[in-house]
Amino acid sequence: MSSVLYDAQGPRAKRRNILFTGVFVVALAAVVWWVYTSLDDKNQLEWALWKPFFSGTEAWSTYIWPGLQNTLKAAALAMVIALPLGAVLGIARLSDHVWVRVPAAIVVEFFRSIPVLVLMIFGQALYANYTNVSSDDRPLYAVVTGLVLYNAAVLAEIVRAGILALPKGQSEAAMAIGMRKGQVMRLILLPQSVTAMLPAIVSQLVVIVKDTALGGAVLTFPELLASTNTMIGYYGNTIASFTVIAVIYIALNFSLTTFASWLEGRLRRSKKSTGAVLGEDAVEVNPVAVGGSFGTGGEGGGTSGSRTYP
Repeated sequence: MSSVLYDAQGPRAKRRNILFTGVFVVALAAVVWWVYTSLDDKNQLEWALWKPFFSGTEAWSTYIWPGLQNTLKAAALAMVIALPLGAVLGIARLSDHVWVRVPAAIVVEFFRSIPVLVLMIFGQALYANYTNVSSDDRPLYAVVTGLVLYNAAVLAEIVRAGILALPKGQSEAAMAIGMRKGQVMRLILLPQSVTAMLPAIVSQLVVIVKDTALGGAVLTFPELLASTNTMIGYYGNTIASFTVIAVIYIALNFSLTTFASWLEGRLRRSKKSTGAVLGEDAVEVNPVAVGGSFGTGGEGGGTSGSRTYP
């Protein structure tokens, strides 16, 4: 069966695809076998190295759970602050006023160009020299500050691109019925662009979760990956510990992506029209609106210029 995107495969193409699939499966199996034998030769698959994660709760309660809590706390704070800030900056860049558009563009381009690690180090120095934040809380504040400044700038560009991607007819039609610019943005453009922007926004939120590890590597922030280093020093199971932590990161980000996919589908379904069709009795004719009636006769002579819906 042919499609708009491609033609149906012929016998030779089908055989070639089957051959390529077989070669890929064999190559993947060979790589998996090589990894398994390499780990087994170095005794990295012994039960003693994996036992802390499957028998007892010491590793989880002492190392993994406290680190995961700090990771989720920093990521959640950064998301809650960066999302509205990025939306405001993205909308400000579309403003007709130069005194609003230019400063917003400077802020976005400046913080988008600086590595997030540099922003975290800057935040650490800022809180140490100019605030009364305690040394225990300072790493968290610095990590959140760096994540907010960088990701708000990136999210601002996502918001701006999503709004600009909408057809001009959307805003022109809203303006034609008398809506103000603020109403057009709030009621017409943003609701439609959110669905299109959602995959890119979620990708950036996943980046926020992963970038919390930078604070543990440089600022001694006790997040999940930093807690793993302490756990490795105690148990001496490097491969096992990093494997478990990788699975936790995958599960965390997969859950975030799955929730976003569900939300995107719900938003798309909610936009489908379910209203009933109005009959003639439900329409009030206003012959003097928008230029009056089209007829040349007297009262009621012609078709009305507009309709007012109750």
